[in-house]
Amino acid sequence: MLTIDDLLQELEQEAGPTRRVLERVPNDRLDWRPHSKSMTLGQLAMHVATLPGAIAEVSAQPSFDVATSVPRPGATSVAEVLSVLDESLAKARRVLGTMKESDLATPWRMVNGDREVFAVPRGVFLRATMLNHWYHHRGQLTVYLRQTGALLPAIYGNSADENPMSAAAQGATV
Repeated sequence: MLTIDDLLQELEQEAGPTRRVLERVPNDRLDWRPHSKSMTLGQLAMHVATLPGAIAEVSAQPSFDVATSVPRPGATSVAEVLSVLDESLAKARRVLGTMKESDLATPWRMVNGDREVFAVPRGVFLRATMLNHWYHHRGQLTVYLRQTGALLPAIYGNSADENPMSAAAQGATV
């Protein structure tokens, strides 16, 4: 059974890799986008930064109406994105910290006006949207980074640009 501690532990585990990805966003490419229908690099970076706190906050409500306008602000700098990430993580910790274990089993609904789009236990919503959705967009961001020539950090293992398991990365001499 999913617990609040499980969610908090996973949030903490993924905060570091997410920060490393956001740190690689090039300040001079924030307006770049791979396609006219795509978010800009700055918008996507801000989306990744705000997701944990925003979704935790939404999860504390009984439902969310899909007709609600969701802003997609751009970023003026990577420093701004990292500051927003810190605020978002703090908000997620705060919201989750006020929940009781029983809250994770209560129904959470997505609606479109009076019509229910879906209903799931709050814990399922948090895992799927606060966490999995966050990883999805973090992965999307790595594609943007690669296309802009930025170096990719290791996330779960090596990247083509970084090998934290190498002897040099561990401070060993060969």
